Amino acid sequence: MVTHSWNSMELTEETRKENHFCRTANQLLVKSSHVRHDAIIISGTEMAKQIQKEIQRGVESWISLGNRRPHLSIILVGDNPASHTYVRRKIRAASAVGICSEIILKPKDVSQEELLDMTDQLNMDPRVSGILVQLPLPDHVDERTVCNGIAPEKDVDGFHIINIGRLCLDQHSLMPATASAVWEIIKRAGIETFGKNVVVAGRSKNVGMPIAMLLHTDGEHERPGGDATVTIAHRYTPKEQLKIHTQLADVIIVAAGIPKLITSDMVKEGAAVIDVGINYVHDPVTGKTKLVGDVDFEVLLHTRLCPRVTGNQCSTRKPDHITR
Repeated sequence: MVTHSWNSMELTEETRKENHFCRTANQLLVKSSHVRHDAIIISGTEMAKQIQKEIQRGVESWISLGNRRPHLSIILVGDNPASHTYVRRKIRAASAVGICSEIILKPKDVSQEELLDMTDQLNMDPRVSGILVQLPLPDHVDERTVCNGIAPEKDVDGFHIINIGRLCLDQHSLMPATASAVWEIIKRAGIETFGKNVVVAGRSKNVGMPIAMLLHTDGEHERPGGDATVTIAHRYTPKEQLKIHTQLADVIIVAAGIPKLITSDMVKEGAAVIDVGINYVHDPVTGKTKLVGDVDFEVLLHTRLCPRVTGNQCSTRKPDHITR
């Protein structure tokens, strides 16, 4: 592995974490005292700003040593509005920390062979530090084949089979952004995982699986893990069975794509809840579409004591952490 590409990619991976935080900037981390049950709101926006500053310093330090400025190439296929929005945010996130970037636009009828030729060219280009193919791709293109066509050391998404394999073997690798962001939240918020029970609701290979791998693996291995006992549930786990698991959990991470999957009666006092679900639902009040997670956040807050939560009148008890 070439040192230049790997170090540049470490910076680019940090940018992906920061971009994930920016995408959920209005989501909050709520922490309570085990003794007084006081709720403290920790802004995800502030956490993202701190990460951004750290990445900026890292980029400038890297360049000051005489290295080339990191460069991210994004291949965007078709005219999916959501994909274009995500790519614009990634470009802004990269620019904010001093990383160069470019968008390579391809029509929706582009052939798989042409995409593989493009990734081959970018793999060999020494100017390019990282490559990202925005998903989803059109039905006639096999996403797995295209993701595996990217050089592992330039695989910003962490989807290449080699990077997934290294993740599963507790070795250093480029990891999927959402899993990296969840791990970063856990560490920065001081959420204890050693010997704890964790439920991951969601089994996708890009989110649920890597989160579970990070949390259950050995903290003394090459790529340290969380030393937790992890249970993986998904959209077909019966609700009553899911409730049994979550009521025993010290940490609940939800990424199933089901609004209000986790309700207040499913969370024990003192638990940490991290919600990375993304769902678009109709708001009956405004008549517009709104973005929500998988946790019934308002009900969860309103059924637990949280005297310091501005704008919430709560009673009884509350969980230790809630991340939305």
